[in-house]
Amino acid sequence: MRTLTKILVVSSILSLTSLMANEGETIFKACASCHGANAEKAALGKSQIIKGWDKQKVVDALKGYKAGTYGGAMKGVMKGQVARLDDEKIEAVADYISTLK
Repeated sequence: MRTLTKILVVSSILSLTSLMANEGETIFKACASCHGANAEKAALGKSQIIKGWDKQKVVDALKGYKAGTYGGAMKGVMKGQVARLDDEKIEAVADYISTLK
C-alpha cells in the first residue's frame, strides 16, 4: 500500500509540474508578440532580452513591475501586463521563460 501511495504522490507532482509548464507557455504567448517566440527580442526595442534569465530573476522582475518598483522605459507597459497575473501565474510563466535557452 505504501508503494502505491508513493507512486500516486510522485505522479501527482509530475502532473502538476507539467500543468504549470503548460500554463506558463500559454501565458507567455501574450508576451511573445513583444519579446519574441523564444524571448529573444528586446521588447519594442527598449527592454532587456529575457531569454536565458533564471526563474527567480523573472519572478523578481514581474513582481517588481506589478508593484511598480522595477523597470525603466517599459515600466508603464509591463505594469499593465502583469496586473492580471497572480503569484501562481507569475511562477508558471517564470518557470517557462527560464527553460528558453
